[in-house]
Amino acid sequence: MLVRLGDTEGSIGGGQLEYGAVATARRLLMVWRDDPARATAVSETAALGPQLGQCCGGVVSLRYLPWFASHLPPEPALFHLQLHGAGHVGRALVAVLAGLPCSIDWIDCREEAMPAYDFRGAARIERRLVADPACAVADAPAGSLFLVMTHSHALDAEITAAALQRADAAYVGLIGSATKRARFEHRWRRRGFSQSVIERLTCPIGVAGIAGKQPAVLALAIAAQLLQACPSQPRTASIAPIPAGAGCETCGTTASCGAQTE
Repeated sequence: MLVRLGDTEGSIGGGQLEYGAVATARRLLMVWRDDPARATAVSETAALGPQLGQCCGGVVSLRYLPWFASHLPPEPALFHLQLHGAGHVGRALVAVLAGLPCSIDWIDCREEAMPAYDFRGAARIERRLVADPACAVADAPAGSLFLVMTHSHALDAEITAAALQRADAAYVGLIGSATKRARFEHRWRRRGFSQSVIERLTCPIGVAGIAGKQPAVLALAIAAQLLQACPSQPRTASIAPIPAGAGCETCGTTASCGAQTE
């Protein structure tokens, strides 16, 4: 979490812990500004129950250190998604995922289907117009998630078949009903797909128990399932203290300005 005198960036979970940590960080900023020689890392440990009155209990360690970049480093991507289809559900899903640190290759063969507006947030979103979307499946890195929701059932079948043949795919999802799945499975068995390959398909998609077929409702259910399916990986970047003589991007001076802390 980056704390400045006037605002903050990021979070350590909110609540009383974060409220107190921000106050401590700002007190340190004032001290470091008055005495740059003291601008070094400071650590503290807090018992969440006795000290902060939180019923969850436990102990947390906090570390405060000078930080002179304009922003925090970007979070590692939670997952890479190759999304096929820019229809109503596809657009609603991208709007939901835009706020997450992830990368999305959004593919469609119809130029008019891609929205002209930008989805602002933490996600890296690349729009791609591809004449043969099934061929684009090979472009995705290992461990990718694949989600197919195009305007054509025939196209859905070809793209999904290509994704299922990638043994390194972390998730292959297809929009549609159990009936659609059964028909596709019949085609794939005739093409020689094994049962173990077919069983890797998720269809219908979305976490169970959520009623409603509106695009926004479907998007929330699908996004939750993608988070369940994405490979676990570290989400916190390692940040080393910045030397006291380092230049500050805020004011152009050295650490003596005490502009920011992490």
